[in-house]
Amino acid sequence: MPLILAIETATKLCSVALARDGAVLAMREEESDHHIHAERINVFIAQVMEEAGTTLGALDAIAVGIGPGSFTGSRIGLSCAKGLCYALDMPLIGLSTLGTLTQVARNANAGGKRLWPMIDARRMEVYTQPYDADGRSTGPVIPLILDEAWADAQERTVFGDGADKAVALWAGRSGINFLPGVRPHATAMFAEAEWRFAAGRFDDLAYLVPEYGKAANVTQPKKRA
Repeated sequence: MPLILAIETATKLCSVALARDGAVLAMREEESDHHIHAERINVFIAQVMEEAGTTLGALDAIAVGIGPGSFTGSRIGLSCAKGLCYALDMPLIGLSTLGTLTQVARNANAGGKRLWPMIDARRMEVYTQPYDADGRSTGPVIPLILDEAWADAQERTVFGDGADKAVALWAGRSGINFLPGVRPHATAMFAEAEWRFAAGRFDDLAYLVPEYGKAANVTQPKKRA
């Protein structure tokens, strides 16, 4: 019966949960437009451990969301998880944030054969990936600009903060099943995390990096005259 700590910080939601053998023992989370992840994550970890009456040393593994999503948020969560795993000499399990979103939707009995979790990438762009009704990905992660042509293409179930910002686009389209308010809660990470733990499918502490969804837009500062 593994004791697993789950951390998800790739979106505006900072979410931490602890579970043993699939049963959630404690969770803390907060969603904010401000950059709260760095100041909340370690506090939330301490609180869930205290509520569950256990210690970090009793953990069997740590699962962490690796994005896509906020570049800064993803790095904060992964850095925290890596630091704990290194210090405690325990395995690390990196999980797709889009996969976690899909699990949340499936737990809510989302209908449809084509599930499209969406994470806000600013303006009308989202990070997304197609999944089938069983929660299996059927294509790669892509950055997508939402428009009428995409919305009219075929029947789809859309959810996540990326879908929430496009309410006007979904309105009146019978082929779109829009699920509002779906977020990548850490409590939805345990099904896959426990399967990965049982299979011994762990990630390398040195080489696991965030899934950014697209290359960072880095520009050189202008030279002073």
